[in-house]
Amino acid sequence: MIATAQATAEVFWTAFRALRKKEKQAVIEKLLGDEEFMEDLIDLAIIEKRRKEPSRSLDEYLMDRGRKKA
Repeated sequence: MIATAQATAEVFWTAFRALRKKEKQAVIEKLLGDEEFMEDLIDLAIIEKRRKEPSRSLDEYLMDRGRKKA
């Protein structure tokens, strides 16, 4: 499944790179105008930014969250 997704992504990326500048801009504008896509993009950016942070258990998170509310 991952290999198929990667292959599909490669096809789209190759097609995108072959577009002229105005066509690329039109595609990007279309993507940026899609609310669901933008939410996904923001989520991915946050995940990437925080990738090196140490993980913690759900119990630890909930305890910390409870302390901040009090």
